[in-house]
Amino acid sequence: MRTIDWTENAIQIIDQTALPNDVRVLTLDTIDALVDAIGRLAIRGAPALGAAGALGVALSVVLFDGDQDRVRSAASLIRDARPTAVNLAWGVDRALGVLDNGVAAVVAEALAVLSEDALTNRRIGRRGAELITELGLHQVSALTHCNTGALACVEWGTALGIVRQLQEDGRLRHVIATETRPLLQGARLTTWELAEIGVEHHLIVDSAAAWALTNHLADLVVVGADRIAANGDVANKIGTLAIALAAADAGVPFIVAAPESTIDQNTPQGGSIVIEYRNDDEVTSWRGISTAPAGTPALNPAFDVTPARLITAIVTESRVFRPAETAPAGTRSRSVEGRQSPTA
Repeated sequence: MRTIDWTENAIQIIDQTALPNDVRVLTLDTIDALVDAIGRLAIRGAPALGAAGALGVALSVVLFDGDQDRVRSAASLIRDARPTAVNLAWGVDRALGVLDNGVAAVVAEALAVLSEDALTNRRIGRRGAELITELGLHQVSALTHCNTGALACVEWGTALGIVRQLQEDGRLRHVIATETRPLLQGARLTTWELAEIGVEHHLIVDSAAAWALTNHLADLVVVGADRIAANGDVANKIGTLAIALAAADAGVPFIVAAPESTIDQNTPQGGSIVIEYRNDDEVTSWRGISTAPAGTPALNPAFDVTPARLITAIVTESRVFRPAETAPAGTRSRSVEGRQSPTA
């Protein structure tokens, strides 16, 4: 099934917080339920959030019978559920763009977002595989961070979509997946998807990524993105920057895969990206069990920004571009702290 879909005037999702032990399907029929699902990461991944934004507007026009004031108020709540991932706002704005045309038009636009996602990701996969050939790599082992497969999209995947294309082409040897602290999207989700599609893989702790790269256990790194600035700086799951630095030192290509909708031309460079800070207990506990002394404060940014100079190529459904070739040497990207930022 799709990660996120529309059925009987409601949004249906796979609850990603329940995986890998339970494939739980939720039906979201209120705006509050949708916003809660986004906030607690039952829905996550840039393309999936874009779909959630569009479907959320569709849900609101159905619930409020096209009342534009109430729909726009609901759209604001959805848009603000997560500040860093640009696709969420993109999906909201796309559905709002046809609001004047009535309820049916909004629902149709949201459904178009779903249909386009699978095609978009297939194209990313093919372009990514072609790029890897151009880089002189044929039989490859890949290292990936966080989850960028079908669970992060409507179908197929972005960075993991490239992995799947390589597998279909008979060119994939092996995948190394980082566990992705603190919420273990790599351990819980990526390994589950890799097992489902029959890809040989190993799981490593995040701090082993540099070791794996410097010991030549991976021929390339492929990751997704939550927002790409106009200059090619990339915001992605926390820990991506460390892997990019290690890849640069090891001479390993670092590839970002994302749809064009993730590129934010209104954000000139990475320093303008608002970084979401999440609750301390995601770091100091795991599913209700404390892993640090009571009262321990934590810094918990959900994302970091990898500067364009460290990125070999960005692959979208329509193009491949190499931001490192135009990035000034030695440039640095400082991100803007977002909500729940630390007080000390």
